[in-house]
Amino acid sequence: MRLGLARSARPVGWLLAALSIVLVACSSSPDVTDGAGATATPESQIASAPRAPEGADTLAEVRRRGFLRVGVNDQLPGFGYIRSDGSFGGFDVDFGHALAAAIFGDRDAVQFVALSASSRFEALDAREIDVLIRNTTWSLSRDTSLGLSFAVPTFYDGQGLMVRARDDIHGLDDLQGAVVCSLSGTTTQLNQEDTFGGTTVRYQPLNFDRAETLQEAFVAGRCDAWTADRSQLASRRAAYPARAGGPESLVILPDTLSKEPLAPAMRSGEEQWSDLVNWVVLGMIAAEELGVSSHNVREMAAAPTSAEVARLLGAATEGLPFDAGLGLTPDFMQDVIEQVGNYGEVYDRNITPLGIPREGSPNALWTQGGLMYAPPYR
Repeated sequence: MRLGLARSARPVGWLLAALSIVLVACSSSPDVTDGAGATATPESQIASAPRAPEGADTLAEVRRRGFLRVGVNDQLPGFGYIRSDGSFGGFDVDFGHALAAAIFGDRDAVQFVALSASSRFEALDAREIDVLIRNTTWSLSRDTSLGLSFAVPTFYDGQGLMVRARDDIHGLDDLQGAVVCSLSGTTTQLNQEDTFGGTTVRYQPLNFDRAETLQEAFVAGRCDAWTADRSQLASRRAAYPARAGGPESLVILPDTLSKEPLAPAMRSGEEQWSDLVNWVVLGMIAAEELGVSSHNVREMAAAPTSAEVARLLGAATEGLPFDAGLGLTPDFMQDVIEQVGNYGEVYDRNITPLGIPREGSPNALWTQGGLMYAPPYR
């Protein structure tokens, strides 16, 4: 089974996808806004909107539908993008596949809905998607006023700045009077205001709704600097068009403007669903730590090397298999790991090719000095 906006084995999938696109298009803000933005942000609008009923059973809703709906990016190579064959690929997309594998035993029982940064929370609040996995920063206001619930971060990031190599810009002090471009509907704008507000540097902000529009403005010379999460900048740099100079024409400055823990987001008040999303991610982290991969998961399930491996894989040891209490079959992590991989496999498949090192970063396992840490599966 394969479901998606560009390719679907179910006629209804095409209808739902088309409807989602229409809804997103209708709710998006204009492509370009100059300055800090004079109108209310999408986040503030959502914060004052009526909330979905608390306690709604998203898992039951997903099962009745027969597939999962995941909000993703479609313009960020490595994280969320559309391949040449029309299918979705990327780091965030793989976590959507992992959830489908956990619920249905089929990684392709999922429909990916492409969302802009400014429309993503509205789509989640309106139940157009079941979970948002779109390079989204976990922050206090989103956790409270937006009524969101976040899973454990899948990627620890920080905001950076990218400039043209020929412009001889080496740091913040060199951006006096510069035009700094960013995406609207993100934490980026507030972070840059905080950062530059603590300096004597005065800059002109220029905000865009879509990354592609921002890139074209950068290529056209309308932007002196491009600010976003460092992972996004690395992704954009790696795929920068040859007509504009290619990757070597760009430099990512060493300055880090913020902390950006990127995590799946769900609606608050749906505890079982939030637990399910969270523990699928944690299970993939635990699998890497325990040495369980897509290559050996069935062998490890048949002969667990430890009691924790047995619990993780739902293998019977001295009695019944361990039941995680998530409303899934005890062996759901076997399908997740076999069909998608452990955390390290997902990282190596999607992020390593971008040139973003994992070693020595917060995204390394805690046993290797990073922040990737899974509580005990017991």
